[in-house]
Amino acid sequence: MKVTMNWSQHQLTLPSFRRGFHLITRHVLEAIPELASVQIGLLHVFIQHTSASLTINENADPDVPRDLETSFNAIAPEDFPYVHTCEGPDDMPAHVKASMLGSSVSIPISRGKLCLGTWQGIYLCEHRNHGGQRSLVLTLQGSTG
Repeated sequence: MKVTMNWSQHQLTLPSFRRGFHLITRHVLEAIPELASVQIGLLHVFIQHTSASLTINENADPDVPRDLETSFNAIAPEDFPYVHTCEGPDDMPAHVKASMLGSSVSIPISRGKLCLGTWQGIYLCEHRNHGGQRSLVLTLQGSTG
């Protein structure tokens, strides 16, 4: 059997989401159909924004994203005396939250599937009240065959 190392990269534009934590695993999977042919690999998901972030967390209980949003609002409240305020009261707290969670996630691949745990999903963390569409870069690397 011949094993080949392949790389691919896709740009994914997500629809606008309201402020909060939103499961996007399905969006990511639909954007990378060649995942099915990867036997061993890695998917890197990067968000091209500074006021939204990515994380992996529980995908089953709807209370989890609600509690995450509430917790992060308490950690980085809008009424904190920020200096950077020219883009509105939700902007600087969004930057703080995005810095805490990060701009990317990497997920191992085995036999054509993401190696997410049973209760794990990929979340877009929208930290602005009206963030708009968000752009992701999906970089897939792995062996096929």
